[in-house]
Amino acid sequence: MKCITSASEIPSHSPLLKLNPIIDSNGLLRVGGRIRQAEIGDKETNPLIIPAHHHITVLLVRHFHERVQHQGRHLTEGTIRSNGFWITGAKRCISSIIRRCVTCRKLRGKVEEQQMADLPAERLQMDPPFSFVGLDVFGPWEVISRRTRGGQANSKRWAVLFTCMCTRGVHIEVIESMTSSSLINALRRFFSIRGPAKQLRSDCGTNFVGASRELKMSENEQTEVREYLLEQRCSWVFNPPHSSHMGGAWERMIGLTRRILDSMLLKNKYSQLTHEVLVTFMSEVTAIVNARPLVPVSTDSEFPFILTPSMLLTQKAGNPPTPQEDFSKKDMLLCQWKQVQTLAETFWNRWRKEYLGTLQNRHKWFHKHPNIKEGDIVLLKDKQVKRNEWPMGIIVKAVPSTDGIVRKVEVKTVQHGTTKIYHRPISELVYLVSSDQAV
Repeated sequence: MKCITSASEIPSHSPLLKLNPIIDSNGLLRVGGRIRQAEIGDKETNPLIIPAHHHITVLLVRHFHERVQHQGRHLTEGTIRSNGFWITGAKRCISSIIRRCVTCRKLRGKVEEQQMADLPAERLQMDPPFSFVGLDVFGPWEVISRRTRGGQANSKRWAVLFTCMCTRGVHIEVIESMTSSSLINALRRFFSIRGPAKQLRSDCGTNFVGASRELKMSENEQTEVREYLLEQRCSWVFNPPHSSHMGGAWERMIGLTRRILDSMLLKNKYSQLTHEVLVTFMSEVTAIVNARPLVPVSTDSEFPFILTPSMLLTQKAGNPPTPQEDFSKKDMLLCQWKQVQTLAETFWNRWRKEYLGTLQNRHKWFHKHPNIKEGDIVLLKDKQVKRNEWPMGIIVKAVPSTDGIVRKVEVKTVQHGTTKIYHRPISELVYLVSSDQAV
């Protein structure tokens, strides 16, 4: 072996300067280094120098990466070095190749995420309470249905939580079964008490879909039952399956309701819970949740009233300051209806000035990411099976939001000879290969 040149002739910015390169008998460039006297093989003493940006380098990295069973950069680089190869800029080169490895994405790739979307219009409108409603079912609880000589017979109860999208008030109805008929009865009771809604939002639960079809509350359904939709003038919007984060407005209320109810049940004997007691508890939970502050409680003595949903729903928050431009104090004493009107206007003024601004910030998902597009190959997340059994699919339709960012897609998969198309959020997908790279 001989030196390729003197150190003074190698540019100071060259990565070869510290390697003291030499040329072997075959005319190949190798590392000279300082460990020639070590009792180790020539591969480790004088490894072959390979440039990072070369197709041969990519093939070598992929080969040794597969030999270590798709482990990380550290193991891959050690295997390459022990086999007599020295890649200039190895760490960055190996990392970039591993990031594009489809098998590694299958095994350890993260699910997709996108910048948090803007709030829907129904969260920002000053409409009457429960005009735009989000609903979900939670439970069950065991209640005593009847007592017999031999003991008692128990049955289960669930609860439907209705959340007003703008005032953030809640309404809870107890149902006896997870069927469409029970949900329809709960809807009828809700509309009778709170008035008709303009729009309902929910996930794609089987009871919700069944009720929507039976009541003809979905614009896409073409059935004979149209009376309910025409009378109520209400539409039903479904979030994609497995997208609980898109219904956070009512999912948070369910969590709060559960915590309050658990505290109530802790003070009472759970075995003595009856349907009547459960309904009473749910009414008390509703009152507690609707009395929660929507904004941080002010220490200013000029604002003694706390902005809560019950301030508008019950009209019993006390006599708020009277807007001078609308009614005088004399009118307030004489006309009860003007007191109610003033209370409602006070709520909406404070809602607009104090509460609406709290919705401005994003608490996570700050950055935009490249959109998933049609033709991309993805891995479909399935919690019921192990990760190495998750099905692969191809994006057949990307559904952009109003801001042009794709957060929902339609995925086509083929399993056991059966082709299926799923409607999923991108948070349930692991990106594998771009449509530009797929063959």
